Amino acid sequence: MGTAGAGVLKTTGDAKKLNFFHVRNWLGMPLGVWLRLLKDNQWAVSSARIPQAVRMTVFSLFNTALHWADRLIYDRPVARAPNPLPPLFIVGHWRTGTTLLHELMVLDGQFGYPTTYQVMTPHHFLLTEGFMPAVMNHALPARRPMDNMEVGFDRPQEDEFGLCNLGLPSPYFKWAFPNRNAGAHSLDLTELPDTERCRWIAGMKQFVRRLAFRDRRRQVFKSPTHTARVGVLATMFPGAQFIHIVRDPRAVFPSTVHTWRQLWDSLGFQVPTFAGLEEYVFDTFDCMYRAFERDRQTLDMRQLYELKYEDLIRDPVVEVEKIYTRLGLEGFEKARPKLMEFMAKSKGYRTNTHDLPADLRQRIANRWHGYIERYGYNFSA
Repeated sequence: MGTAGAGVLKTTGDAKKLNFFHVRNWLGMPLGVWLRLLKDNQWAVSSARIPQAVRMTVFSLFNTALHWADRLIYDRPVARAPNPLPPLFIVGHWRTGTTLLHELMVLDGQFGYPTTYQVMTPHHFLLTEGFMPAVMNHALPARRPMDNMEVGFDRPQEDEFGLCNLGLPSPYFKWAFPNRNAGAHSLDLTELPDTERCRWIAGMKQFVRRLAFRDRRRQVFKSPTHTARVGVLATMFPGAQFIHIVRDPRAVFPSTVHTWRQLWDSLGFQVPTFAGLEEYVFDTFDCMYRAFERDRQTLDMRQLYELKYEDLIRDPVVEVEKIYTRLGLEGFEKARPKLMEFMAKSKGYRTNTHDLPADLRQRIANRWHGYIERYGYNFSA
């Protein structure tokens, strides 16, 4: 959010700040990735965040040693393992319900998923996930800093965090250095130089192979960033399928602004100024959906299913059943009881609420009119 609008958009919710000892997404980086991140951002660590940077450096040394031990033991077995099954990708802009949908889909025991620990330590989880989560569990916050979702090392997690810790191009590096333009051109992979795009593809494939070595079930991935990468992912993983979830932009925009404010402040090595934040949200959305509209044309009917967040929260069981039917997935009846149980346990969950000024509402209508029209959101109401 730009400084001129910093006091305009108000949010009500239960977001909690991380303390010094809470683990951050970056704590799985080896030293080489960490030093490259610092160098790419001209070592611009704020003085108030130097203790976190020192802590990160210490962790990176341990990660480097564990990485080489992991490679020594597992590189050959992973290379000899059967190819992974084609993944199922959940995509959609941030704050559209991708996390909820991920948790619903993986209630079905036929599906695997990356866990929080695996994406935090992609270099060495095969070696350490049997004991390290228990050692580190006290340092994990109970809930995510930007909303009320529970956190746990064994819970389904966004694979983009693993790609960050691998040092692959990612827009999430802006979370580490929010006052800089880190990762600006890594959302739509077609905008990357060929060498960087190839490095991303190779790294992603290897990460998926390592996950499949641990769990041979079909993996369900979710990451909003993949909304701009559908074409690349479909080529990388023949037979992959995509579930695209959308939500009313009047909720998406303020919720995304709120999320970035929380994450930049909680995870950054800079004290964020939040200059240009609203424009950043607008521009990122535009980039994401230019790429998605381009790539969706390459998919057949059995590869893509779209749904609305509003329908999902109204009746999750019915909406998940539609996904199974459209994508030709088997086993829904076995999953139904777990979905019903999840619904019963989630009745008390509260989302954040946002006050949306009239001028901002009009800006959203103007900037995102294509999305609004395609998915039938009525801004005249």
